[in-house]
Amino acid sequence: MKELQKNEINNAEMVTISRAEYEALKAHNTELNKQIELLLQQIRLGQKKRFGSSSEKTQEAVMEQLSLLFNEAEAYIKIESPEKTKVAAHTRQKRSGSLEEILPDNVPVEVVEHRLSEEERLCAACDTVMQEIGKEVRRSLVIVPPQVKIREDRYFSYACLTCKAEALETPVLKTRKDKPVISGSFASPEAIAHIMTQKFVMCSPLYRQEQELNRSGVMLSRQTMSSWILRVAEDWLKPVYEEMHRRLLQHSVLFADETTLQVLKEPGKKAQAKSYMWMYRTGGDTEHPLILYEYKPDRKAENPKKFLEGFSGYLHADGYQAYYTLPENITVVGCWAHARRKFDEAVNSLPKSEQKGSSAVIGQEYCNKLFSIEDKLKCLTPEERYTQRLELEKPVLDAFLTWAQTRNAAPKSALGKALYYLQQQWPHLIEYLKDGRLELSNNRAERSIKPFVMSRKNFLFANTPNGAQGSAIIYSLIETAKENDLDPYRYLVYVLNTAPNIDQTHPDWVIPLLPANAPEHCRVPYAKSKCDE
Repeated sequence: MKELQKNEINNAEMVTISRAEYEALKAHNTELNKQIELLLQQIRLGQKKRFGSSSEKTQEAVMEQLSLLFNEAEAYIKIESPEKTKVAAHTRQKRSGSLEEILPDNVPVEVVEHRLSEEERLCAACDTVMQEIGKEVRRSLVIVPPQVKIREDRYFSYACLTCKAEALETPVLKTRKDKPVISGSFASPEAIAHIMTQKFVMCSPLYRQEQELNRSGVMLSRQTMSSWILRVAEDWLKPVYEEMHRRLLQHSVLFADETTLQVLKEPGKKAQAKSYMWMYRTGGDTEHPLILYEYKPDRKAENPKKFLEGFSGYLHADGYQAYYTLPENITVVGCWAHARRKFDEAVNSLPKSEQKGSSAVIGQEYCNKLFSIEDKLKCLTPEERYTQRLELEKPVLDAFLTWAQTRNAAPKSALGKALYYLQQQWPHLIEYLKDGRLELSNNRAERSIKPFVMSRKNFLFANTPNGAQGSAIIYSLIETAKENDLDPYRYLVYVLNTAPNIDQTHPDWVIPLLPANAPEHCRVPYAKSKCDE
């Protein structure tokens, strides 16, 4: 009996130990499941970024959640439909397949006449020469590749032969010479402007241009082209850039963004290290927009602080903390596109079967609602937009914040990151309500920095810091020209022809060279509507 009782005690102890181990294993298993779910979210997001569409618009599969969302929102506050908002009408230029509608008025017309000889016009019936009674016209578009030619400028001198015959001092006159864009070089403004346009507008690196020119028999090296670009950027474009910078700081609403750049020969850094191209621009409220790039070897907060020295007003930016260290006279306006992107990632991190009705979808639709209302207000005056935002968007914002504060999610999950970003950035995200000139997102800056990002995919890196800053100057003039409806090539030709022949002792010599003051022949042959942006 005693031995039996002893065995029962031992069995009880074994059961107690097994339960403790079970609880520990259960807790460990729960933690592993959480880690697995986080890893699965990252895998789904990685697959979406690699293989899926980059658009952040709501998929049709989850659009039906819109009604669910605003049924829930109405539990907090009644939202007036934005469908009643009136916006200013605008027209869009019609595009067609006919030559008259796709080409500007000043395109030259080459007429080629096809006639029969007298022998071919002999009548087969009576042998009389037939007379012209009509014609059939066929019009076609002809595109001629860039032509290479030598321009030989001949400057003549003149003397008075009468004075010479009478043995008097002979007066001599010489034709005034235009100064070359690069002294002692065979480069022309047209050649340099073409190379710049191909590289900075069409994203064609210099080595590709070299190959194309070589195939046509022009043995122009990339080293020569690079030398030309850097020289004119320093001599003629930099003063224009500096004046644009001065004028940019006079505005009260600006946008900022930055992206990476690899510079091979950066002092004190490895060739593989990241450098940065910063971009600053004016808002949509200005008549003559300005876009400026600046190269910097790092992403430190002192970079925007130094560039924006003297500026006071609103600065649109993403959530990068460097912008929040700026002086108090600069109010940072947050970006709702970044907030929506976080919820979009949260949606895509879930299996499709779990997306419907999820918190991620509801948060996404709150953001979509704001953008939908904002799209209907874009052609109003700033004053009207300010009033309409308070009436239509502020209730959505209030309901969104109330909803977000009631949600719980793992901090490392995609939804947790979206909710954290939303609440941490909230004071900056609602700043746009203060002024009708402000915008819902920083997309204007992202659109302006995109040309550099697209070119970077082709040229991959800059060789030296001087080359990187030279590129920043050229991008600034080209993107500002495009924003002001100028043709970049014609504008650059105008600047490079005009700048060397201006009296640079005059304090305002650079003013005529600004994109806002470019002559009419630099403009594109059509005007865009700001409401189409």
